[in-house]
Amino acid sequence: MSLPPGFLDELRTRLTLSDVVGRKVMWDKRKSQPGKGDMWAPCPFHHEKTASFHVDDRKGFYYCFGCHAKGDAISFVKDTENVGFMEAVEILAGEAGMQMPARDPRAQEKADRRTQLAEVMEMAVGHFRLMLKTGAGAAAREYLSGRGLDEAAQERWEIGFAPDLWQGLWDHLKGKGVADDLILGAGLAKPSQKGGNPYDTFRGRIMFPIRDARGRCIAFGGRAMDPNDNAKYLNSPETELFDKGRNLYNVGPARAASGKGQPLVVAEGYMDVIAISEAGFGATVAPLGTAITEDQLHLMWRINPEPVIALDGDTAGLRAAMRVIDLALPLLEAGKALRFAIMPEGLDPDDLIKAQGPQAMQAAIDQAVPMVDLLWRRETEGRVFDSPERKAALDKDLREVISRINDPSIRTHYGQAIKDKRWELFRSRPQSGKGKGDWKPGGGRGFRKAVDPVLPTTKSSMLAGGSIEAEEMLREAVILAVLITRPDVLESFESQIERIDMIGPDHGVMQRVLLRHASDGPEALRDAIIAQIGAQPLEKLFRLNHVQIAPAIRMAEDDEIVTACLKEELMKLDAMRGVQREVTDATHDLDGVADEGVTWRLREAAEARNRASRSQTEDKTTYERAENGLLISREEKDAFDKMLANLPMTKGKGS
Repeated sequence: MSLPPGFLDELRTRLTLSDVVGRKVMWDKRKSQPGKGDMWAPCPFHHEKTASFHVDDRKGFYYCFGCHAKGDAISFVKDTENVGFMEAVEILAGEAGMQMPARDPRAQEKADRRTQLAEVMEMAVGHFRLMLKTGAGAAAREYLSGRGLDEAAQERWEIGFAPDLWQGLWDHLKGKGVADDLILGAGLAKPSQKGGNPYDTFRGRIMFPIRDARGRCIAFGGRAMDPNDNAKYLNSPETELFDKGRNLYNVGPARAASGKGQPLVVAEGYMDVIAISEAGFGATVAPLGTAITEDQLHLMWRINPEPVIALDGDTAGLRAAMRVIDLALPLLEAGKALRFAIMPEGLDPDDLIKAQGPQAMQAAIDQAVPMVDLLWRRETEGRVFDSPERKAALDKDLREVISRINDPSIRTHYGQAIKDKRWELFRSRPQSGKGKGDWKPGGGRGFRKAVDPVLPTTKSSMLAGGSIEAEEMLREAVILAVLITRPDVLESFESQIERIDMIGPDHGVMQRVLLRHASDGPEALRDAIIAQIGAQPLEKLFRLNHVQIAPAIRMAEDDEIVTACLKEELMKLDAMRGVQREVTDATHDLDGVADEGVTWRLREAAEARNRASRSQTEDKTTYERAENGLLISREEKDAFDKMLANLPMTKGKGS
């Protein structure tokens, strides 16, 4: 219906927004100023302890600085009462003492019919409940008792029974004087295809009333008693009252329980909802015989900003979870998320509670994983990433998935979370004791600590001594300091930084924080590092002489110098560690007798080392015009050459 001009303005004038909102919140007395119409409270749309929900009576608007909910009195009633626009206006008009404009005849007729249909549905509820208590319902009562539902629980959930009769409910309603079109319109009967009287929709089934958020019975769900029935569960057809994609089973009680602080749990079916609720988790809902729809997802978010999807621990349950992920990705916003509680394999929530008690269900809810974890599992499970091409294929798939997120902030955070997981997956190293064995994903110190110990014959070499490691740590320090000062350049070097196996104290932590928080800017990055390891390691890093004299630190605003410095330091560090790996492998292969192949490998390593050294004094780069950098010591070179000269030689190449 259309409202006359000025009606809504008059309605807003008569009502104070804080009075409307005050029915649902507890005002923060310290922050609120009632005299100015400036009110603050914990947000009714997401659970929090601080008062971030602001109501401005003068402007007639509310805004939450946490979940960003905003609107006026009408939108507040719509979202908190789960009603439409006109219903919200009617509620507020009643509070304001305003007469709603007369509806046009058709609209009034339609509203009257919906009221009549709802009354017929209540008659059906009563009939089915009565049938459960008769002799015909004995088997149904026994089944419910076996599922742990005593008589009191059956009353709480208004569970009934439809006897296996073609016209049991039809005859009952006709005896009450209900018109044929209302019985058919409510979805309680179907017209006969043979010209006879209509027949009951539900026969031989345990009946579960489905109520909307206002408590009206709008449909039924029926479980077949016959195990051979083609449809184990049957829902009412869609009617003027019932749209199965826009409603949830137990939505009204769940909203009330969630408002008292309980997590919103989303189960798969009626019996799961009842079992979970009876175990103490009253804020539990379920879709109505279909996969979760977009409308149902929005309805869940209006109840709780982070519903927990509780799914069976089988293949079907996981497939259902993946469908929810695909549905939710484009809809994600700040303050709208999902978590997933996957039951142990082979169990549904009802089974879990019966076997292990409510505490097991509580543990499953507490351990529910964020959606990004399940998304990562889907994209990586069962796949092998042992080649650049396979890794690139994963990257492509992940980019495509993340690109479906419309909210830029959420998309950025998902990208960072996926980047962290990818970094952990590809941060591989050989198995301990197998210098050239299979590589495994995971963290750790990497190649250097995984190979066998250096042989005694090489321990005296400067290449195996502390000076090499000290030089490597200094190069790590320069690289980290430059990137902490200029995190905006990390993107160009990200893959190289990911592969570095940091050995310096606290360098690994700084590396991980840098990769996660570089996009947050220098100040936020430093704060994140300090939060992880404290301020002292960061201060110590920037006090190092080699860091202080680095041109990229002294001239951090010069993009060309910063880039050249990082390229130079990364190249030298990579050359040094390449030499170290080759020397370690080669000396391990010596085992007392050298051959030409091993000696050649050592000489090549020495030449690579010398090239890295020469590049520091001969190249005329932008970086070198400001700083020559760290040089290999003459003592180290002499010691390495001496080791080569003393190696025994053989005439052939052997292993």
